[in-house]
Amino acid sequence: MRLSRRFRNISLILGMSIVLAIVICAVFAPYLSAHGIEQMDMRNRFSGPTLTHWLGTDNFGRDLWTRLIYGARVSLTIACISVTASALIGTTVGLAAGYFGGWTDLILMRITDIFLGFPAIVLALAIVAVLGPGTINVAIAIIVVAWTEYARVVRATTLVLREQNYVQAAKALGAHPVRILVKEILPNAIGPIIVLASLGFGTAIISESALSFLGFGLPPPAPTWGWTLAYGTRFMRDEPWLAIIAGATIMVTVLGFNLLGDGLRDVLDPRHLSRSAGKKK
Repeated sequence: MRLSRRFRNISLILGMSIVLAIVICAVFAPYLSAHGIEQMDMRNRFSGPTLTHWLGTDNFGRDLWTRLIYGARVSLTIACISVTASALIGTTVGLAAGYFGGWTDLILMRITDIFLGFPAIVLALAIVAVLGPGTINVAIAIIVVAWTEYARVVRATTLVLREQNYVQAAKALGAHPVRILVKEILPNAIGPIIVLASLGFGTAIISESALSFLGFGLPPPAPTWGWTLAYGTRFMRDEPWLAIIAGATIMVTVLGFNLLGDGLRDVLDPRHLSRSAGKKK
């Protein structure tokens, strides 16, 4: 019954469908378009959707559909790197702060507060300005501003879990703190981490697009969504659909990850399942 109820979660189903479609487009991009990323057709600049160009062309006559699906590769690659690293760093900090407490908690949380004190986009811009453009550097900028959320959530979860009987029993048996963290606490804290990670993909894609839009992301002619949106805004008066399609692509992708995160939160939260069961009774 629980399994069937989970699969009836509309947010989860819709989010998974959108994310799966984006991933398929990114993975099979070479097979989903007959045009090259930089292939120009100056005679058909700003053409509307046709059988040849499904979403039309940009100001250089490049196929917009091709650039968007290849741009999905860039966005998802940066999102995967940044979310994975942020989750690892933040989870490690949160586990250590929540379990050991005392000076360890104080020092780690004050460091976290320092990073939280900077506006995220300003800090990311500063990091990319120092390191220079590039996939890894953009990912590093996103990691620096994203790990703090994992740290705070995991710390709060660990503070609760460390008082549970099974953790106290492991301590009494002389288990090493690392073993307790990895074997006892982390498996029970994985739910919030998964939800944060799924939501973090959407945040990372917005951050990467924002950096590219402002000229601090991957340099052109990289087919990033932010660059497509940026030069699309230059022609908003005469050719508004160029920016609209790029912006809609970002919006739908982020919406998919947010719906997936909401659905996973509902599925992984036992309190939500209990409330749902109570309502049906």
